[in-house]
Amino acid sequence: MGKLIVEAEISLDGIMNGPEFFEQIFKYHSDDVKDYLDKLLFSADALLAGRMTYEGFAEVWPSRQGKQADYINAMPKYVASRTLTEPLAWNATLIKGDLSTAIRRLKQESSKNLVQYGVGELTESVLQHGLVDELRLLVFPFVFGKGPRVFEKMVTGNLKLLNARTFNSGVVELAYQPDSKA
Repeated sequence: MGKLIVEAEISLDGIMNGPEFFEQIFKYHSDDVKDYLDKLLFSADALLAGRMTYEGFAEVWPSRQGKQADYINAMPKYVASRTLTEPLAWNATLIKGDLSTAIRRLKQESSKNLVQYGVGELTESVLQHGLVDELRLLVFPFVFGKGPRVFEKMVTGNLKLLNARTFNSGVVELAYQPDSKA
């Protein structure tokens, strides 16, 4: 049985999205951060995504080349959306029916992990249903000041710290286990 790992990259003030934001964070993707991200990707046999992440990734990844691109492009993706309809591109399947039942099934069928990049409505739902095994935040050493904050619309409850690690670029990984899993 696989774990559901949710990973998000955020600024010190909790901002997590936008073109200018991503331009800033890539400056901090030192070799050890890239290695961490590679290990996370290769620990998964499928991706879980909400509509926005799916659309953003599906726009970028198919045109990329290399080991990471080959892996992510080939793996199955499961998309939670109330507005998308099938067929989906990029080896993706729309989750139908009860979300929590579908994700429990995916976790049971998984020999590795199910990884969700980014935080949004989907994250709120999987946290509420106790489906998240690990929440990993990469905190970048800058204050962005504007944009959506990582948990501005969520009530997450208590978290148990599993790991804290500092990378060469000053990025900090904080890995948590939601209270329901503690």
